[in-house]
Amino acid sequence: MTAHGAWNHGVTQVQLDILATVLESNCSDSTVTVPRPREGDLVLRHVLRALTALLLTAVAAFTMAPAAGAHSAAATAAATDPSTTGSFAVAYSDLTVSASGRSFSARVWYPGTSAGANAPVAPGAHPALAFGHGFFQGINQYESLLKHYASWGFITVAPKSQGGLFPSHSTFADDLNAALTWLTAQNTTNGSRFAGAVNTGRLGVSGHSMGGGAALIAASRNPAVRSVSTLAAAETNPSAVTASGTLSVPAQYVGGSADTIAGVADNQQKMYNAKPAPTQLRVITGGFHCGFEDSSGFGCDSGTITRAAQQKLTQGITTSFFLYTLGGDTSVYDQVWGSAAHNLAGVVYSAKP
Repeated sequence: MTAHGAWNHGVTQVQLDILATVLESNCSDSTVTVPRPREGDLVLRHVLRALTALLLTAVAAFTMAPAAGAHSAAATAAATDPSTTGSFAVAYSDLTVSASGRSFSARVWYPGTSAGANAPVAPGAHPALAFGHGFFQGINQYESLLKHYASWGFITVAPKSQGGLFPSHSTFADDLNAALTWLTAQNTTNGSRFAGAVNTGRLGVSGHSMGGGAALIAASRNPAVRSVSTLAAAETNPSAVTASGTLSVPAQYVGGSADTIAGVADNQQKMYNAKPAPTQLRVITGGFHCGFEDSSGFGCDSGTITRAAQQKLTQGITTSFFLYTLGGDTSVYDQVWGSAAHNLAGVVYSAKP
């Protein structure tokens, strides 16, 4: 901060100059009755000027201290942009999840000490997610998003189950919960890569399309789930709309206005309407169903926004939500519930905080 900026906190340079003059004048007046040689008077004047300078330094330091703190906080807040890559190296592991009577293949993306396959988990206890893929979609379609979450400190298990033409939505919901149960057990398993690395009190679920609906069913069955964020969540059997109505934890519904597969009006809007507070609906203008994936295949739709732009918005919206609801990061409150969320360009915001 410049010197000029410091004076804006209550004391101006003119006021300090006046203070110096008054102090010098008062001290000189108090001593005029005492005879002194000219040399003594000069010494006294030098002392007074030194004392005045010291006083000015103290006042300036006092007035600048709050400004420096405010500047630091503002810089920290400005630096938090969850749509950009986080600070953690991204690692992954392909494995078999066995828990709650379920067994299936999965990939786990997580913050590592280095990037790549099977690297050690970064120090600390990290919040965890289970992510559900869309109908007939491989988990590789969501690699960009899940790597992004890992870079921000989230461990995410992505089950590969229920990937055929006739999936069971209910079973898929159970698989998502089994993934969280498995990860919780790994936290206390000696020799596990994830031993001591999971914050088991901060678990969430997410998913796209069918996986989004399954995530809502999973959350309605699992009291350990603390937060839900869905992408183009589709109605399921059993009903994701009905499941939404039973949830008390924060739930976020992200959709695309150009989605012709699981449109907002017949899917996410109904889920949002059924969900008691706290909840929010974020509709990306021009966003499309397959725009939440890394590539489009047979039967995909298109929108009026690029995939890259849609994914950047999605990463920012959902990461900030999980940072706040699971990570305990209050610095992103404004991006979740405040004016920044209301005014985010390209996204229509509705909320019941």
